[in-house]
Amino acid sequence: MFYNFLFPQHFRGKGVSAFILILRIFFGVMFFIHGLGKMMNFSELSLTYPSVFGLGSYMTLMLAVFTEFCCSLFLIAGLLFRIMLLPMIVAMAVAFFDIHDGFLPEGELSLIYLIVFCLLYFVGPGKFSIDYLIDRRLRKEVI
Repeated sequence: MFYNFLFPQHFRGKGVSAFILILRIFFGVMFFIHGLGKMMNFSELSLTYPSVFGLGSYMTLMLAVFTEFCCSLFLIAGLLFRIMLLPMIVAMAVAFFDIHDGFLPEGELSLIYLIVFCLLYFVGPGKFSIDYLIDRRLRKEVI
């Protein structure tokens, strides 16, 4: 069951996989840019960044940088795809519902990310991903 979670077998046609790859690259790069900006201005942002769940500004910013900077690289590569999407989904849900109080247009970008990340979580990384190559290797060794 965990294997099928990591390496989903549906949505693996070449056209669908190419579309998923384009989505992964586009939204991954956009999310990475947000994380890069936060990382480069970390010391200034850590003083004013909103605290979530009582973690404090510094820890909340650390988690945001990890999610936006690191997890986006895994998203682009399609490596540990669904596991890395979980913090991204949580971060965007918190951004939309807690930081922006679920209001549009202030939380529009976080809502867009949230919807796209949830959809990507559902369909999986597609054929053009490292997870697909790992799956092929593991299936070859089992047979």
